[in-house]
Amino acid sequence: MPNPIVMCMGTRPEIIKMAPVYRALREASLPVALLHTGQHEEMAWPLYAFFGMRPERAIALERKSDALAHLNAQLLSEIHTAFESLKPSAVLVHGDTSSALAAAQAAFFLKLPVGHVEAGLRSHDAFDPFPEEMNRTLIGRLARWHFAPTPVAVENLSREGVAADRIHLVGNSIVDATALAVDHLAGLPDGGLGLLPASLAGLDQAITGRRLLLVTAHRRENWGDGIASIAKAVARLLEEDPGFVAVWPVHANPRVRDTVARVMQSLSAAARARLFVCEPLNYAPLMWVMQRSWVILTDSGGIQEEALSQRVPVMVLRDTTERPEVLEAGAGLLVGTDSDKICAAVTALVEQPAMHQRMRSTRNPFGDGTTSRQIAGILAPTLHQTRLAA
Repeated sequence: MPNPIVMCMGTRPEIIKMAPVYRALREASLPVALLHTGQHEEMAWPLYAFFGMRPERAIALERKSDALAHLNAQLLSEIHTAFESLKPSAVLVHGDTSSALAAAQAAFFLKLPVGHVEAGLRSHDAFDPFPEEMNRTLIGRLARWHFAPTPVAVENLSREGVAADRIHLVGNSIVDATALAVDHLAGLPDGGLGLLPASLAGLDQAITGRRLLLVTAHRRENWGDGIASIAKAVARLLEEDPGFVAVWPVHANPRVRDTVARVMQSLSAAARARLFVCEPLNYAPLMWVMQRSWVILTDSGGIQEEALSQRVPVMVLRDTTERPEVLEAGAGLLVGTDSDKICAAVTALVEQPAMHQRMRSTRNPFGDGTTSRQIAGILAPTLHQTRLAA
């Protein structure tokens, strides 16, 4: 096999957004190898299966603490070793995870060219989101190809001195991935209902005639008081309005899970019957829930993008966002973690249905679903030439 393009991924969002890129590279007859970094383990393998991908190498991380230095040191060493074995012609990383930064560093040490998918996102606050803002900024100093999702991202990279011929405006591959998932669900006899876990049994009946709130919150900067305040807002909405049903796939981290459980234990029986707390959902079940959601409350960057692709209004549970396009398009609101602000924003949408409809009707600023084919088209001439020269 010729020296492959090695795609590094290890978290749920990376796998989802890189899956259509993987397909496009293979369709362009480019050799590809997948390196799973192990940053997310239990959530990763069902996604690989769903998208029909099998990693050539998988790293088994030995996490002895949640310290970032511990994680990054392991990743850098293990990825470097994997690269020496796989002998890439180029390395593709995605976004702003610790896996992406370590892979870009390891590639640099071996003088391998790096392609950065979803390049140029900036909140312009080094500690929000933390450590993602600095991760993606540092990757921007190491990358050869910068695949930017929006004109704002292009502008960010240009201001940082990245040469114009290295920046490629291609859109966001989340649009491609969402389309794959929606088509998959549409092809199932029950529309995907059978994919829901047992913890969501009865959800389809519960949402009939009601508004579904999908809640996700996991960011490090929201641990503790932030998660507690978000949970209090969801509890209050359920108590005050019997027209709401909430689904909350709670992150496995005990700091998140225990906080949510502590707040929700005081719910009345009537409100508790309309709260579905579940484990993190695989991609297809999450898309099923998202398709039926009335509004999404999230601190996730990827879910902000998926919400637009599904035309669901989104409340961003953060003080800053590196995806200002969501706000500028009118599809989302930046509400932070204050429970009063969250409740007020959701209630305003109930009282102003025209506003809710406008948020559902915005143009998607993240592209038209051709991102992955564009990336393959940009890489193919250079890497085909490299193979011929070799």
